[in-house]
Amino acid sequence: MNTKYLEIIKAPLVTEKSSALAQQGQYVFKVDPKANKVEIKNAIEKIFKVHVASISTINAKTKKRRVGRYTGLTNRYKKAIVKLAEGETIDLN
Repeated sequence: MNTKYLEIIKAPLVTEKSSALAQQGQYVFKVDPKANKVEIKNAIEKIFKVHVASISTINAKTKKRRVGRYTGLTNRYKKAIVKLAEGETIDLN
């Protein structure tokens, strides 16, 4: 497997909402902010050996956070909601 694909897909996002989407064949991943939909599709298909039907992407904004008297921002990231072809699944466990 090419390491380029592993740099695009950072990690799966596991939340209550993403778990509900997984029941419908949609999976949520944290991806590289510079990656486009075609690169994300190719990476998902190569890593998990599935067929991707569609992809929606969302740029997550940074949030202000404070630690004591120091303020800063959280890291920005891109979220990809990947819909798989009918009957295919990804085991994220």
